[in-house]
Amino acid sequence: MEQVRARDGATIVLHSTGTGPGIVVVHGGGTTIDVYRRLARALADRFTVHLYNRRGRADAPPRSMPYTVDQEVDDLAAVLEHTGAGNVIGHSSGGFLALEAALRLPIDRLALYDAAISIDGSFPSAWLPSARTAAQAGDTARALAITTAGINPHMAAGRLPFGVRTAIIRAFLRTPIGRTMGELLPSTLDETALILAHDGPATRWAGVTAEVLLACGADGPPHYVDQNAALARALPRARTLTVARSGHDAINRAHPRITDPLADFFAAPVTPERTSHS
Repeated sequence: MEQVRARDGATIVLHSTGTGPGIVVVHGGGTTIDVYRRLARALADRFTVHLYNRRGRADAPPRSMPYTVDQEVDDLAAVLEHTGAGNVIGHSSGGFLALEAALRLPIDRLALYDAAISIDGSFPSAWLPSARTAAQAGDTARALAITTAGINPHMAAGRLPFGVRTAIIRAFLRTPIGRTMGELLPSTLDETALILAHDGPATRWAGVTAEVLLACGADGPPHYVDQNAALARALPRARTLTVARSGHDAINRAHPRITDPLADFFAAPVTPERTSHS
């Protein structure tokens, strides 16, 4: 482990493994870097993979309030400067933050998996007020049941009676990962609100000059496919990848059907920037 000084003086703890060109992973909401260690190990024979906990969890410093994109981008900037890495992987809300960072930071290659962005209202949001109300009332199980169904409308479990879903979540909250998700739920809801506050057309991110891989799982929320297609048309150097037999957590499971394309993307020569969009 190494310590990186953030721009506001806080300490970011860096967990690095492997050898080769550096890749920084910006993890998703509701979790810590622990569920990304399998991904790091899968890439470690070709790359040095740098993991760090975003603020408000595990060994990270607390979040400053109000919560803003700027703090997240500043922390990523500090990690990139410390490591000298030009490659970034962003997952879920970490994908949103990494894409925002790519508008400002010298990122060469950016791989996004199920990036939780909102293009012209594409990200499901109707569930957020009721989830916030339940969380503020201290009913974590209810809030998490609302949240999981809201962001995963394609899943059959979301169509179960609400009482059944809540009972399932109560049992889930007794597992290690469930406890983590429950404890981080207020942060997850804040991140969702931030994503929605940055809703706009895909051209909002047209200034990203990095080469971008826009990946999503074929078994995940369907809006990611259309979102990635819209981004690919707007970004100067982007392509899409839909990974078969993969859901939202496939990047954590680190099956070769996702890690091999990631490794190929980061190892390939940089392609020239397109001069226009169709």
